[in-house]
Amino acid sequence: MGSTHKHPRRGRRTVARHGALSSPSPFGFIARLVGIIAAVVLVSGVGVAAYAVTDIGASFADDAVDLEGQGSVPPDIGAIEGGVDLLLVGTDECEKEFAYLFGDRCTGAEAEGQLNDVNMLVHISDNPRRVTVVSFPRDLMVPIPECTGEDGSSAGGVSKAQINSAWGYGGLSCVAKTISELSGESIPLAAKVSFGNVINITDAIGGVEVCIGNGGIKDRYTAIDWPAGPRTIKGVEALQFLRTRHGLENGSDLARISNQQQYMSSLARKLVSDEVLTNPATLYKLATTAVDNITPSKSLTNPMTLVQIALAVKDVPFEDIVFVQYPVLEDPYDPNRVVPDYDSAEQLWAALAANEGIQVTHDQDLTGGVIVAEPGATDAPADPTATPTPGATAVALPDSIPGQNAAQQTCSAGNVKAAG
Repeated sequence: MGSTHKHPRRGRRTVARHGALSSPSPFGFIARLVGIIAAVVLVSGVGVAAYAVTDIGASFADDAVDLEGQGSVPPDIGAIEGGVDLLLVGTDECEKEFAYLFGDRCTGAEAEGQLNDVNMLVHISDNPRRVTVVSFPRDLMVPIPECTGEDGSSAGGVSKAQINSAWGYGGLSCVAKTISELSGESIPLAAKVSFGNVINITDAIGGVEVCIGNGGIKDRYTAIDWPAGPRTIKGVEALQFLRTRHGLENGSDLARISNQQQYMSSLARKLVSDEVLTNPATLYKLATTAVDNITPSKSLTNPMTLVQIALAVKDVPFEDIVFVQYPVLEDPYDPNRVVPDYDSAEQLWAALAANEGIQVTHDQDLTGGVIVAEPGATDAPADPTATPTPGATAVALPDSIPGQNAAQQTCSAGNVKAAG
């Protein structure tokens, strides 16, 4: 039941059950960037780390890595024809204080390793500016190219493996190379953060409000038992929310991605709100916390690059910030895994290459991860500075590509049956 399309970079989805500052300010622009590329794992905090002071910048560069086979970043981000791509990776390393949240993953022989369980490609278009965040399911089976590790050794060259194993073949660079070959996009910028670090970064902004739908969420694997309604999550709760899938109606990893996109949209709105943008102490705390919790590519350690990226996206309206899931089909050899839907993906990449606006046509209520929020379900304000892109036209994506834009509000499709 796989696609007959043979192009390795390009492929209908079935669900497999499986695992405003008042005046211009660089800090305000950087915070805006964080909101726009708000990653499930808050990797986008990298944008905030725009070197408030020299020593912050120095520490940010300490563990930076080279990206093998990816293009360099021109001095002026705006000079990149067709835009620029930034990869955000979340790893599930077993940090001692949070190991209990990972269950079997953090016991036994595999506890020492890392998996790139969250992989998001942030595409910033050229002119007009738009932002598209593409999430790749952790159970997606893809080729892993041969990668060079930090010690110079080679690994990979696997014709079919789970995408979240790419980290083990060569770290951040190998994840970037894998997704670059799958998408056909050059990825000059990348950053990673462990899931445990999400707690510190979320706390820096005072938490994010999400909406729990149906009758609530119960998930013994992540220790969640939450009633329906709005809920401000921070600390351990943020990590629990982002990792839950058994607490969702569908129970699949694809449903989890939809639920994570709800979080991203809420985070984007929070980070451009007066509560954050007009609070210098919060901005500084976010910057310093991001520095301590993020590993960037060397291409992201130049403070001017960070500022230029932020300037490029500072006026993008929420309607043009779109979160989508990479389209997949059930793996014909394993119902618990998925394979690329190259035909549908080609339509997404073509729209991005042509810098056309995109419109999600997939019914959110069918994802099993979220449901469309009822009016008043959240108190999140609309972006007061957002204006429609002049002359904008939108390409309707295939129904096989779920997603939402940052202006839309959804609620978690909880697995607890609603009363009544």
